[in-house]
Amino acid sequence: MPELPEVETVRQGLAEWVVGRRIVSVEVRHPRAVRRHVPGDVHFADVLAGRTVLGARRRGKYLWLPLDSGDAIVGHLGMSGQMLLQPSGTVDETHLRVRFRFADDGPELRFVDQRTFGGLSVSEGGAELPDEIAHIARDPIDPEFSDAGFVAALRRRHTEVKRALLDQTLISGVGNIYADEALWRARLHGGRPTDALTGPAVQRLLGHVRDVLGEAIREGGTSFDALYVNVNGESGYFDRALNAYGREGEPCRRCGTPIRREAFMNRSSYSCPRCQPRPRGSLRG
Repeated sequence: MPELPEVETVRQGLAEWVVGRRIVSVEVRHPRAVRRHVPGDVHFADVLAGRTVLGARRRGKYLWLPLDSGDAIVGHLGMSGQMLLQPSGTVDETHLRVRFRFADDGPELRFVDQRTFGGLSVSEGGAELPDEIAHIARDPIDPEFSDAGFVAALRRRHTEVKRALLDQTLISGVGNIYADEALWRARLHGGRPTDALTGPAVQRLLGHVRDVLGEAIREGGTSFDALYVNVNGESGYFDRALNAYGREGEPCRRCGTPIRREAFMNRSSYSCPRCQPRPRGSLRG
């Protein structure tokens, strides 16, 4: 599933190619793509016709486009969602779900989603911050993110540190890939209890989270298949720099010990057995 770097890469593309343009028409080709818009697909298309896009913003893994009406288009990519800019007349993608046409006859904005887990909706009055995503915490590259608040909140939790990093109400945008990468850099096993970490240790971990996310954004995100691309259909390259995630059995780039894979929340965690020893009492095999 796309995490902060992938969504931020898409946001940057939308800011460059969509902001300032007036929507002429919206074609919903699959109602599931707008299932979160309760009034339905016809209303979704009607309420957006004639509206001008004023910005492209992000909270965690969610995107929103503020409109001149005071409303906003809210988007989540799910597992396979893509926001693509295509010249008018370009052959439709197999999994095209929603098409936006603009008054300038420039490139269309297309929402393409193979698995239809993502979706779009209109948030009434949500231009500043849609109510639907207001519960999501700020992310660590947000200028208003509170380092001290995060450190204190994480240490109050009685959970494992990786679970805390994935809690979008505590810190947003971090998913399985970048949590593993930050923990590898911090030399922490994901099963370490949060309430046993010192303040300086949490601050160091946060610094690694921030560094990993920033480096991934500069590389355009991580693409393991063709499902994640930017608005121009291009893949990201951060997978070449991964130190832990997906490298089971390969030597740790720090000490040479083979990277291990462990089951975690119906997914997998990757870590170095030597650099990231399991905490005492851990039941992971």
